[in-house]
Amino acid sequence: MTNPTDPTANDQGTPRPAPAPRPGPRPGPRPGPRPSAAIPPTHAPVPHGDPHAFGRIDSDGVVWLKTAEGERSIGSWQAGSIEDGLAHFARRFDDLATEVEILEERLAAGSGDPRKAQQSAKHLLDELPTATVLGDVAAIERRLTAIVSSADDVASAQRSAREEARATAIARKEELAAEAEQIGADSTQWKASGDRLRAILDEWKGIKGVDRKTDDQLWKRYAKARDAFNRRRGAHFAELDRERVGAKVRKEEIIAKAEELSSSTDWAPTAAKFRDLLAEWKAAGRAPRDTDDALWQRFKAAQDLFFAARNSVASERDNEFAANASEKLALLAEAEKLITPNTDLDAARREFRAFRDKWDEIGKVPREQMHALENRARALEKRIRDAEDAQWQRTDPEAEARAAQFADRAAQFEEQATKAAERGKDRDAAKLREQAAQWREWAEAARSAISDR
Repeated sequence: MTNPTDPTANDQGTPRPAPAPRPGPRPGPRPGPRPSAAIPPTHAPVPHGDPHAFGRIDSDGVVWLKTAEGERSIGSWQAGSIEDGLAHFARRFDDLATEVEILEERLAAGSGDPRKAQQSAKHLLDELPTATVLGDVAAIERRLTAIVSSADDVASAQRSAREEARATAIARKEELAAEAEQIGADSTQWKASGDRLRAILDEWKGIKGVDRKTDDQLWKRYAKARDAFNRRRGAHFAELDRERVGAKVRKEEIIAKAEELSSSTDWAPTAAKFRDLLAEWKAAGRAPRDTDDALWQRFKAAQDLFFAARNSVASERDNEFAANASEKLALLAEAEKLITPNTDLDAARREFRAFRDKWDEIGKVPREQMHALENRARALEKRIRDAEDAQWQRTDPEAEARAAQFADRAAQFEEQATKAAERGKDRDAAKLREQAAQWREWAEAARSAISDR
């Protein structure tokens, strides 16, 4: 007979398969902290295997599950053959095993709430004694028991991981806030520091897991630092704009002076004034960007006008100086042949005076040739001076007087020697002759020196 409470029976009393729970899609792991321990291992799916090994259906349609304590009835089957019934209850076991596997995977992945997984496992454990399934129910019971017992540890591990992640996130935001405060208080690298504040903001947005109260406090620090930096930067550029307006006025004054000087022909003093104006221009700073280049072109045009005129005059002067140098070279070559003081000193003096007059009349030469030409002219003058010195030494009256004095002295000693000999003083006579000989040698040496000059 049909059991009126059997859910497999239809309204006509014919037993029918009970609807099996259908597993939904398996959720993947969610981003967030992963528990580091107490996670039950994920088992391979438990296939129902051969349903004959786990149960049977008797001739009355009663379905029996084989357990370690013996067989127990789990329902009845009247809708088809015994093999169809065994396959039906085996599929229901597969559905139950799939539910258990999903709970294990969620717990192992740290996704979802471990407490909910624990409650679901307890519910399945409570229903397991009356479950209408054929399969290794003992293995399912062990796995559900493991889920229930480990869920608390997994929840604790998740809490620890969340706290650790929160502490790490807070520490990083505190570092970023401190860096922003330093930038806001001190930095004058406006471009680089502005870029860094934006990079801090981008990183800030990606840091999660901080409680709202702490996050708001840290955000206020960052926002305050950013505002301080923006105020200082705005003040800096406002001051810079004021300075640039002042620089524009100053540069216009410099341009007016440069344009007045551009037609001057007082070359050296005016060139010095232009150098001073250029130093003032550099010290004035930059004018507004849209006018600074145009101001420089005006100043440079006045400067170029003056220096172009000066260079033109200098070019003409250089050509004149080059012609003077060629003329002086020819004059030198002629003078070096004509001026021979060792042959005729008086004629050499006359030729040199004529040379110097022509030399001075010719005028200036290029700077790079000046020293070489003057050295050759001085060499001519030195030749005359050396000849004059030699002549003076040859006719020096003092030298001739010394030679005569030495000779007179020698004659005196010879006369005294003669008188001493006449008186029989031979020894004194010999000494006097030796002194006379010495003075005679000195006289000869003096005359030789005069003749060699």
